Amino acid sequence: MWLKPEEVLLKNALKLWVTVRSNDFFLLQRRRGHGEPTGRITGLLVGALDSVLDSNARVSPFRILLQVPGSQISWVIANGAAEEDVNKHWDWLVHHLLHSLSVFENKEDVASFVRGKVKGLIAEEVRGRQAAQEEEPDKFREALLKFELHFGLPSSEKLVTYYSCCCWKGRVPRQGFLYLSINHAAFYSFLLGKEVKFVIPWAEVTRLERVSTGLMTEAVRINTRQRQREFSMFLNPDEAFGFIGQLADIALRRLLDSEGLEVDRVLQQPARITKRILEEQALREYVLALFRLPRGERLHEVASCSAWTPHARCHAAGTLYTTDGYMCFSGREEGSCILLIPLSEVLSIEKAESTTLLPNPVIVSVRTKKAFQLIELQNRDELVENLNSRLRALQWKQSMFRSRRDGKRSAVRLSSDDGLPPEPTRNPQHQGGAGSLKSTISGSEQLKERLWEDHFSEFGRGVHMFRTDKIQRLVAMGIPESLRGELWMTLSDATSELESHQGYYTSMVQKSMGLSSLATEEIERDLHRSLPDHPAFQNPTGIAALRRVLTAYAHRNPKIGYCQSMNILASVLLLYAKEEEAFWLLVAVCERMLPDYFNRRVIGAQVDQSVFEELIRDRLPELAECVPDLSALSSASLSWFLTLFLSVLPFHSAVCVVDCFFVHGIKAIFQLGLAALDANMAALSASTDDGQALMILSSFLDQVGSEESSCPPASKPCSGPPEPPVIRFLPFQRFGDLTVKQIERLRCRHRIRVLQAHEDTTKDNALRVVTPDVSISAENLSAVYDLFKTEHFISLYWGDGSSAAAAEAAAWRHGDSGRSYVERQYRLDRPQFKSLYGLLAPWPGDSNQHADTLADRTFTLLDQDGDSLVTFRDFTGWLDTLYCAELSEKIRLLFRLHIPPALTHTEEDPSPMKSPQLSTHRPLRVHRPSGEETDYQQQLKQMLKDLLKEKDVEKPLPLMNQREFIQFCKTLYSMFHGDPEENELFQAIATVTSLVLQIGEAGHRGHAPEVIGSGSEVAEDEWTVSYAQILASLLTEQALVNFLEKPLDLGAMVTQTNKTFSQPGNPKIYLIAPL
Repeated sequence: MWLKPEEVLLKNALKLWVTVRSNDFFLLQRRRGHGEPTGRITGLLVGALDSVLDSNARVSPFRILLQVPGSQISWVIANGAAEEDVNKHWDWLVHHLLHSLSVFENKEDVASFVRGKVKGLIAEEVRGRQAAQEEEPDKFREALLKFELHFGLPSSEKLVTYYSCCCWKGRVPRQGFLYLSINHAAFYSFLLGKEVKFVIPWAEVTRLERVSTGLMTEAVRINTRQRQREFSMFLNPDEAFGFIGQLADIALRRLLDSEGLEVDRVLQQPARITKRILEEQALREYVLALFRLPRGERLHEVASCSAWTPHARCHAAGTLYTTDGYMCFSGREEGSCILLIPLSEVLSIEKAESTTLLPNPVIVSVRTKKAFQLIELQNRDELVENLNSRLRALQWKQSMFRSRRDGKRSAVRLSSDDGLPPEPTRNPQHQGGAGSLKSTISGSEQLKERLWEDHFSEFGRGVHMFRTDKIQRLVAMGIPESLRGELWMTLSDATSELESHQGYYTSMVQKSMGLSSLATEEIERDLHRSLPDHPAFQNPTGIAALRRVLTAYAHRNPKIGYCQSMNILASVLLLYAKEEEAFWLLVAVCERMLPDYFNRRVIGAQVDQSVFEELIRDRLPELAECVPDLSALSSASLSWFLTLFLSVLPFHSAVCVVDCFFVHGIKAIFQLGLAALDANMAALSASTDDGQALMILSSFLDQVGSEESSCPPASKPCSGPPEPPVIRFLPFQRFGDLTVKQIERLRCRHRIRVLQAHEDTTKDNALRVVTPDVSISAENLSAVYDLFKTEHFISLYWGDGSSAAAAEAAAWRHGDSGRSYVERQYRLDRPQFKSLYGLLAPWPGDSNQHADTLADRTFTLLDQDGDSLVTFRDFTGWLDTLYCAELSEKIRLLFRLHIPPALTHTEEDPSPMKSPQLSTHRPLRVHRPSGEETDYQQQLKQMLKDLLKEKDVEKPLPLMNQREFIQFCKTLYSMFHGDPEENELFQAIATVTSLVLQIGEAGHRGHAPEVIGSGSEVAEDEWTVSYAQILASLLTEQALVNFLEKPLDLGAMVTQTNKTFSQPGNPKIYLIAPL
């Protein structure tokens, strides 16, 4: 395979390679010991060396080198595991390149030419592999070439798909192609001699919409902070809109949210994203949401089939989804028939004899001595083989875990002092003194129990029971108190987690005991606020159980830790389930049923708030028309989603909502919220302000079920199924058509809006934190922030991310407790900082090498905590010193750049004067060109006294030795290149240099100067100078004073930087100002 050319200093280092074929420019070499008869000592040694290397570092046995005659440097351009493969590359080089290379006069041009050719071959191979994954490889290859040609983005900017469409400019459409890549949406059109092209970074997309107007039908509108673009005339608008939303969502989660949202492992590597992977990812997200599976489950097979339903005595057509640990069946109509079979419950998966009535049947046997039949399966043999392979792996894993658990059973079991109650904390039927603790079960409870027992006998019991419309109706009528805990465990599949993790909870409790953290402090503060009126949490037993559940979960998932509202949820779970069961129910809710809800910024809940707002406009248009600003209503819904209405409804009604939640998932909360608004539409429409609207909703929710709960249970008739209070205002008939697929699509779109709103808030907070410390104008500070963020994105877009990403990930992982989230959001590593330094530093200098050296020193100086990253606050402080600070502060910064830690002893200096000993015995007099002579002795003494008298002087700086002073002089000389007063400034520098040399020599002759601060050790024959002496010397030259005090325009520099980015071929053009 062709390789990116890599330098090799010695062509035959340590005699590890044997040359097989050669010519003037290329060598084909074989690894010594490969293909040779055994017994040779050199081959054995090389073979031993290769064998101890890991699989990623092992060397291919064949390689091709590019060599330039007369040079000691070669380049590896190809390698291979077999001689036949590398011979193909050799033949290509001989037939296509060797003759052309002989015409080059300059041999260095040969290396550049060949390296460019090899890179082109690699790019062509990449295009070929990418195109091969598409349905029409030839067309995709052509589109990929056009994409690279038109937009000039780096080769690592991978094209995912493209569409023919129209882009509208006012009322004028432009026909062209919309290219969707991993980081951008790019449009190109060339009609009637007019070219139109622009690129929209996904990181700048704030909103996606489907719009239809008189001229545009089924158009896609992409909004950014600068403008909006409309695209229409797609052959498949639904597919195009879906991919646009997915790519924008993935990019924003990867770029803007450093730790808030989970990103699938496949999507963490953007180079692997293809159209097919996006389709699979969308289906996977839907399956996880529909069946509420663990977020780590991978989707393997999707097959149309029919399942035998004993309750209906027929086969129901639907789709089978298989994942790492589950077999999931869903009827054709979402929610009509759902079957969930954990592989941990499966005994066998077997093929049965195929007949006319039962084509391609598969029998799945489970531990409860039940069997499920699936028919009409395509590719049955392959499907069954894959399922059995995963089943065997899971059974082996369970057996190993069981053997270890049995061996440590006594070690993991909690002692009796831990006080885990074997039963639920308290049966809530009697909460608040509603009756005696020994009161009999009401008639309605008995009726509900009979109905559920009949349902179990017909549909099955346990996690793999059939879930149809009937179970939804039963749950809507209320789950009996005696079955609530069992059904919650079954419907959430927390049972499987409990069975497969025996002893896990007790070990988490033991590990978290005695630990102190921010999460445990918050838990202790909220323990007595959890259902304070309930008797179960008015005693130490209930409080202790709640503490154990919350702290164990915080220890299990430190990324979430503890979030307010988790205490309320865990309290209710403890009332109906055993303590360990409550823990696994909490895991199911926080990690599967409400993903991204309980992180630091509750992004998941805010996304659902935004989805809820759109549902209000769609399902309740009359209310949306009367209340144009729905933000107040959606804000009120935050507690609804976070606590599942437990904090706003009376307890009995709220528990019924939790029942519905475990059946329908988040869809039930959306339906209940819409029903509550619908019931109060008239009052809300007539409300005059947000406060009144919130009072209306609060009063309504407080009264739900109050009449029923105040009546004795025995007074209720038992002739028919009971109707819980919540069902009075939860009309599933009106909002029952809301599906999981619709919710997932809305979430994808609204997550973009929520993340961008967080980004705007982050920017505002960052600017607010920095503004008091700098004198930069608000407009310029905002522009600098955008540049800073853009430079941060560059490495995430096209860099290897090895330094920046690793350092940032480590900083996030360790918490970085010394810095706020705002300070940690965007940070630059050394290459990124040097890039911005070259664009914004006001004194570029006449030597690119010296400017690069100064950039390195500046980064080292700003990286105060040693994490190899510079924050926005540090960056703006540096800019403020250069552009807005007083003369003394600028000189102080220059001084600090030439002493440790900014200047290191190992820093390479190409100057022939590496560290000379400078000496002068001249008096402290300087001769002017005009002949006049100035004595600075008295003037310097007076200025030093004045400087030392200042009360607000910062901490004294270390002294500067001779080597450091030479570097300081080099910087001064490089600052004035191209300035109109260049000659006068050079003369002034010469004067100052001579003056400082005399000061240093005079001090050295007198006595060893006192070291101020902590500097480097100074040799006895070296002299030193202080910051005050250098400052005083510089102040004697008015030309230098005028130059350093000259006003600098940061805004003009930022504008020039944006113009630089706007040059053709510069990929950053698309990152600064989307066109």
